[in-house]
Amino acid sequence: MASRETAASLDDVADAVLGASRALVGIAARSMPEGDEVTLSQYRALVLLASHGPITSGTLAELLDVHPSTTTRLVDRLETKGFVERSATDDRREVVVSLAPKAIALLRDVTRRRRAEIRKALQHLPDDLSPDQLAAAFRAFAAATGEVPDDRWSIILNNPTEPVRTSTSRSST
Repeated sequence: MASRETAASLDDVADAVLGASRALVGIAARSMPEGDEVTLSQYRALVLLASHGPITSGTLAELLDVHPSTTTRLVDRLETKGFVERSATDDRREVVVSLAPKAIALLRDVTRRRRAEIRKALQHLPDDLSPDQLAAAFRAFAAATGEVPDDRWSIILNNPTEPVRTSTSRSST
């Protein structure tokens, strides 16, 4: 009997999270830059690079759960737009992808906009919801999905007030 109650409770929670996810997708879409600067897939790749630091194209493909050739094309586009840089490893068979200053500036801006919009929404929650409990629940949910916590992002949040300099040179490899 307890398992039926748990299943029903999990279904209720899943429905609630589904509704919240639609709201968050709306916030995510509104916080993205206008035009075709980056697609959502490209943005996700930039987030993974920010949270994991410079990584090989193969590792990025694994994190994105896509075929390596898809990642190669995605990185090609991001490099053309000036968002990533590539460098060869010692064995020259692997390519390491890292964020360019332009990507760091974009990620900081989008994160700032999202945070502001989420804070507005949170102000409309009932007073009886504990901010500490709500934060703990969202952190646990993010951890359960494998998301890297913001305080562990390798680049963006380490120096959020440091100005980002854009570089004029790009790697040709």
